Amino acid sequence: MARATVAVHYDFASTLCYVAHRVMERMAPDLAAFEIDLVWSPLDLTELSHWRRGARLDGEGRDNALRVARELGVSVRIPAAWPDSRRALGVSLALAGDPPREVAWRERVWSALHEEGRVLDAPGELESLAADLGLDLAALAPERRLEELSVRTELAREAGVFAIPAFMLGGWPIAGIQTDDTMRSLLGRWAARRAGG
Repeated sequence: MARATVAVHYDFASTLCYVAHRVMERMAPDLAAFEIDLVWSPLDLTELSHWRRGARLDGEGRDNALRVARELGVSVRIPAAWPDSRRALGVSLALAGDPPREVAWRERVWSALHEEGRVLDAPGELESLAADLGLDLAALAPERRLEELSVRTELAREAGVFAIPAFMLGGWPIAGIQTDDTMRSLLGRWAARRAGG
């Protein structure tokens, strides 16, 4: 049977998506053994949920994200306010046909926002991150991808995605991130069931 592809819906602005990214990085050997390829699929969480661009990130939501990160062994810096991540996600879409550069872009944005504490939607910030990778942001024209991002977000909603990260196991979205052992069990059982027909 061919390798399985699992789409993972994400938004750079989401701390839990960043945590999922790091957990899945640690699980690369398990994913290889299960013959699972992850395809990170951007969407706009602001369109999908109640998170408002520019809203202060404090209180219960922040505390919950920090707790999950701590329990899963991921160090994180949570932005002071919910960033507008649409242009960064637009770059991901523009790079979708070039996996090595798309992976490098995702890593650069994740680390800038959630490790270095940079302000993703500050003037010139995306240009700076793109320059770090030798990318020409103007040529990538992320603004031209915003309508596609909205369409993808709506399609994810129609598929039952209401929270992210969301792992699409067949047609079923599994939202959130759990411990390595739990994710290993979940993905391993799904891969085995799929292989068994």
